[in-house]
Amino acid sequence: MGMLLEALGWVPALVFPIATGLQLAAIVMRRSAEGVSVPAWLLFAFANTCLYFYTEKHGELESILGTLGTAALNLCIVGAALRYRRAARKGAEAPTRP
Repeated sequence: MGMLLEALGWVPALVFPIATGLQLAAIVMRRSAEGVSVPAWLLFAFANTCLYFYTEKHGELESILGTLGTAALNLCIVGAALRYRRAARKGAEAPTRP
């Protein structure tokens, strides 16, 4: 039973950062943050960090990857979204030639 529980611990440790990484990759590949909620991703980063401390498994790789790794990727999504939105605004403000 112990091995099963340990194996199950690896599921969120891998799935959460991979899923978040897929979202980040989609934003970067499209070079667009259209439809991305910055406040939601900030809250995900905050919640994942809190979860890391709540679980009290600070030395376990599964906990670090699943919570802090995902939180770091959440913040990368926020950064990418802000960057692409700023670039889109600058592009929209650029004067057009007649």
